[in-house]
Amino acid sequence: MRRVKLDRIDRRILRDLQADGRMTNVELARRAGISAPPCLRRVRALEEAGYIRGYHADVAPEALGFGVTVFAHVGLNSQAETDLRKFEQMVEAWPLVRECHMLAGETDFLLKVVAEDWDAYQRFLTTQLTAAPNVAHVKSSLAIRASKQEAGVPIDVESGPEPDEDDDKE
Repeated sequence: MRRVKLDRIDRRILRDLQADGRMTNVELARRAGISAPPCLRRVRALEEAGYIRGYHADVAPEALGFGVTVFAHVGLNSQAETDLRKFEQMVEAWPLVRECHMLAGETDFLLKVVAEDWDAYQRFLTTQLTAAPNVAHVKSSLAIRASKQEAGVPIDVESGPEPDEDDDKE
């Protein structure tokens, strides 16, 4: 990307796409205050620079039969880098695990796991997670409800440099 710092228009594009990844380029350009061709160039530049990693649908787990969400706090016997990577590779192969975060402190990994019901989670726990090599202990926390689920990060449109007027001319 040619800019080191994101300008106001880039931040607006990122904020709007983060809120609605299906927004048309024409609508995105209108909201950003520029015409469609430079807007598309900016989006492609943001994708190439790694600011935009992908576009996803927010699917309702319960509509597909996944009624249970569990946060599993996993402790490992060894925290050697090779062992940490092996665990992360194993987690990649488990479809019920939707997120995996390595943590500092008492817990080595926090996993967000979805399952059809509590019995399905217990089967995963006993046959895969606790049976995995290097796993010392697992503490499970059943989610009762989610009161906030917001993807991405807060984006301050007003911070950063002003856009260069010549950048968005067709």
